[in-house]
Amino acid sequence: MENMISVIVCTFNQEDTISRTLDSVLCQKCHVPFEIIIGEDCSTDGTLAICKTYQQKYPDIIRILANHPNKGIVENYYDCLLACKGEYIADCAGDDYWVDDHKLEKELRVLEEHQEVTLVHTGWQIIPQSSSEILPPTPQPYTSAITDGKLMLEDIITQTSTPVIHLCTSLYRKDTFLKAYQKDDNLFRNQGFGCEDLQLSFIMALNGNIAYLPDVTLNYNMGNGSISNQSDEEKQFHFIAKTTSLRVYLAEHYYRRTDKIEKDLSHRLFALNMHAFRSHNKTLASKASQLGKEWKVRRTVLTSVVEAVMKNELTWNIALLTRKLTVSLKRL
Repeated sequence: MENMISVIVCTFNQEDTISRTLDSVLCQKCHVPFEIIIGEDCSTDGTLAICKTYQQKYPDIIRILANHPNKGIVENYYDCLLACKGEYIADCAGDDYWVDDHKLEKELRVLEEHQEVTLVHTGWQIIPQSSSEILPPTPQPYTSAITDGKLMLEDIITQTSTPVIHLCTSLYRKDTFLKAYQKDDNLFRNQGFGCEDLQLSFIMALNGNIAYLPDVTLNYNMGNGSISNQSDEEKQFHFIAKTTSLRVYLAEHYYRRTDKIEKDLSHRLFALNMHAFRSHNKTLASKASQLGKEWKVRRTVLTSVVEAVMKNELTWNIALLTRKLTVSLKRL
């Protein structure tokens, strides 16, 4: 019998967590069969060996796409997605894990009963890397059982730290993705966009209704090393630059540039300049200015002040020293 659900597990250097992730998927109780596609992205630790052990134990369920060389999250994810045999797609990152063994069953029943629904998502909670404490479920902006996806598009484009749809809680229709992919593969394959989930959530909302289940099904591991939570100023600069480019693309090709989106883009340009300022990196400062022109973003007063400070090495050094002293005083 052909698998009806495919679960994507993208992993890289996660030997300490990958078993927990796979166990949380394998324990699912669902009335249809499912497969697990592991995108092992050329790890340098023991992650691949652990995945192979699971594949040997569950050869009819698990397939491994062992990358060489490392592809990065975008290529890895979409290669896995195109390899999926299932009619419905779920995913769970290699450092996260599901906490409801009926997650797939609950979501599948919604999709089977409501053909207009393209994606079902659920509640989730955060596990800080620095603590064993699990934080309360993250508040959701859309808690209706079913929402017209087009009402969510602006919020998906402008989402900040909390995603409107956490893809690792979701189950979505593969054919909705394939139709969008055939029309515009650049939306999904462009390495300059820096992430794999935002565009998928947007496309699902653009093409149908979105269902929400309040049940918490995911423990999300938020650590300093995650792609969206970098402590390194330069890495965070590049992540924001890439994801902002994606937001501009979505707004201009699939939606429109509303006042809310314009304000969000202005805020992101300011954030880029602050990362350049704090890293004392002239190349990043120049790049931020260039991107602001490409995106046609309105500069705020604060952005203009930061740009002016960075044009002169003396004022830049004085400002950095002042900031350092201010931070030290606040800590006291």
